[in-house]
Amino acid sequence: MKYSYIEPRKKSPFTQEVQLMVAFFSITIIMLFSTYLFLLYKDYNFQKDQRNILTKQVELKKNIADMKKQIAFINKQEALGEKIYTQNSVLKDSIANLFDLVPERITLSKAKLLKNGLILYGITPNKDVYNFMLQAPLRSIFQETYSSFYPAKNGWLRFVSTNYVKDDFAQEETNSNEN
Repeated sequence: MKYSYIEPRKKSPFTQEVQLMVAFFSITIIMLFSTYLFLLYKDYNFQKDQRNILTKQVELKKNIADMKKQIAFINKQEALGEKIYTQNSVLKDSIANLFDLVPERITLSKAKLLKNGLILYGITPNKDVYNFMLQAPLRSIFQETYSSFYPAKNGWLRFVSTNYVKDDFAQEETNSNEN
């Protein structure tokens, strides 16, 4: 018996509404999964960048420490250079003063500067000229002054004058200059 005018169609559980709903759920699940993968990738990149930054930070701290050491070394070198320059200036002035101190009648042939003294070699017409014109100013500068004379061929006297500043006096001068 046939009650219908059309031929029956096969019915499927996947109707258009179900297919549409499955498509939306599939798209949603794919979007969630891709978002999850994207976040995993970003997290990996973030951790990698963080490790690189920490490594660079450690290197920079090390470089800063090295630079501070170099700056300290350069400052020490600068201080040493200034000290040497000052000592050279003082020495230059002292030598100029020494040669200004020597009278015209006395001729120096050699002068040795020691750490705490001075040795002079020269020629003088007689002991009195030496004693009054050179030894008196030297005694005002140095605490210990020794002189020895030897006759020269022309009748004048060769002399060796050894002059020292006592170590205690030199240390007192250094201490007073520092204050």
